[in-house]
Amino acid sequence: MGPSRGSLVATVAVLHLLLLAPSMAAAFNYADALAKSIIFFEGQRSGKLPPGNRMPWRADSGLADGAQYNVDLVGGYYDAGDNLKFGLPMAFSTTMLAWSVADFGKFMGAELPNARAAVRWGADYLLKAATATPGALYVQVGEPGRDHACWERPEDMDTPRSVYRVDANKPGSDVAGETAAALAASSIAFRRSDPAYASRLLHAAMEVFDFADRHRGSYSDSLSSEVCPFYCSYSGYHDELLWAASWLHRASNNASYMTYVEAYGMQLGAGDDDYSFSWDDKRVGTKVLLSRGFLRRKLQGLQLYKAHSDSYICSLVPGTSSFQAGQYTPGGLIYKEGESNMQYVTTATFLLLAYSKYLKSSGATVSCGGGVVSPADLVALAKRQVDYILGKNPAGRSYMVGFGARYPERAHHRGASMPSVRAHPGRIGCDAGFQYLHAGGANPNVLVGAVLGGPDSRDGFDDDRGNYAQSEPATYINAPLVGALAFFAGTTRK
Repeated sequence: MGPSRGSLVATVAVLHLLLLAPSMAAAFNYADALAKSIIFFEGQRSGKLPPGNRMPWRADSGLADGAQYNVDLVGGYYDAGDNLKFGLPMAFSTTMLAWSVADFGKFMGAELPNARAAVRWGADYLLKAATATPGALYVQVGEPGRDHACWERPEDMDTPRSVYRVDANKPGSDVAGETAAALAASSIAFRRSDPAYASRLLHAAMEVFDFADRHRGSYSDSLSSEVCPFYCSYSGYHDELLWAASWLHRASNNASYMTYVEAYGMQLGAGDDDYSFSWDDKRVGTKVLLSRGFLRRKLQGLQLYKAHSDSYICSLVPGTSSFQAGQYTPGGLIYKEGESNMQYVTTATFLLLAYSKYLKSSGATVSCGGGVVSPADLVALAKRQVDYILGKNPAGRSYMVGFGARYPERAHHRGASMPSVRAHPGRIGCDAGFQYLHAGGANPNVLVGAVLGGPDSRDGFDDDRGNYAQSEPATYINAPLVGALAFFAGTTRK
C-alpha cells in the first residue's frame, strides 16, 4: 500500500517546519547556549574538582576510585544522573567533544579553552584507564545494581566502587576501540595547543587499538552482568574497530590505518546502510568521517563511504527518495527512540553539519534519487533541530536546563535534585535521598546546560524526575551538541 493522505499531509507539514524561511528563524543566543552546554560537563565531573569549577554546588567525589585495586582511577565523568563511571559512553562523549573542537573549534571563540578542558577531563581519565596496567583496560567503576538502589549525592556515595577491566582473557574490542578513538580524536584537539600531550594521547590510542584488534570480542560477553543492560554493546564490536582505525588515520596520517580500513571495512560493517549514530553504534559516524578523506583528498578507496553517507543524509531529508517517514515528531524533531531520544537528535545534527562542511570544502552535494541536496540544506535542517532544543517547538520549552525563559526543572539527576553539601553539610544516606527523588518541587540545584532525554513522538514532555526516559541528562546527549552550537554561534548573525 502507498502512504495514506494523512501521512502525506504530515510529511508535508514536517517539511514545512524544517525548511522555514530565514525571516521566521528564532533569534537564539547560540553563544550562550554553547557556554552552558560546556558548563554541564563540569557538573558531571568525578574526582578532585579544580578551583574554577563552574558548578558551585558540586564538590569532590570518588577520590579513592581504584585504590583497593592499587590503581588510580580518580576523575572522569559520571555518564548521566547516577554516580557510575561507564567507559563506553564516557569514551564516546570524549570522542564527540574532541570532534567538536577539531571541526568547529574555530567558531568557539572564548569558549575554546573551556571546550578543551572538557575534552581533557575525559582524556586524562581514559589515559589512566588505558595505561595503568599493561595488557588491560579499565572500563567501569561502580556496581550498577547497588548504585541504582540508592539516591545519594556523589559527594556522599558509599556504594561499592568495584572496578572492572578487559584484557586478553576477557576481551572488549568495543569499549577498547571507542577508547582508542577518543584518545586519537583528543590528540587532534590538542595538536596545536599542547603538542606533547597530543603525542601522549596518540601513542596510547595506537596501543589500545592494537589491543582491541588483537584480542577481539565484545565486553558485553566478557562482563555481561556488570555492563548489561546498562550499556551493552548491542551493535557488537566491529563498528568500533573501524571507527578507531578511521580516527587513528586522521590523527596520525599513518597509511597503515587506511590499509586496515580498506582491507577490513566490509567485514566490519562498511557495507551496511544504517540510520542512527550513538554511543553504541558508530557505523554512520565512521562513514561521514571517512567521507572527509574522499571529499578532501580524493582517496578512492573511500568512495563507498560517501555513497553510504549520502544514503543516511537522504533518509533525513523529507521529500527525497530515501526519506524514512515517521522519523520526525509533528513539531519537526528527529525521532528514533522512546527513551532518551535526544541523544539521536544531537548526533544526527552534528553529522549533518560535519558532512555539510566536508561537502562544501570540495564543492560537492548529496544525490538523493533524482534530486540534489546542498550543504546549505543540511545546515538548515541541523538548525531546525538545534532551535527545537532551545525552545522553538510546540511547547515553547527549552530542553536545555538553564537556557531560555522556560526549561525543565526536575532533571532526573541525583546531585541536582538534592541539597548541595554547602547547603546541607551533613551526610544524606542511601535511602534518605529518595525523598528528593519523589519530591514535587523544582531541583534545588540548576544543572546548567544539561539537555534532557526529550519529548515523545508527539512532542509531549513530562517534567517529572521519575520519568528518566524523558528527564535524565547524559554526557553523550550534550557532547555532539557542543559542536553544533559552536557552528551556529560562529556563523549566525545576531
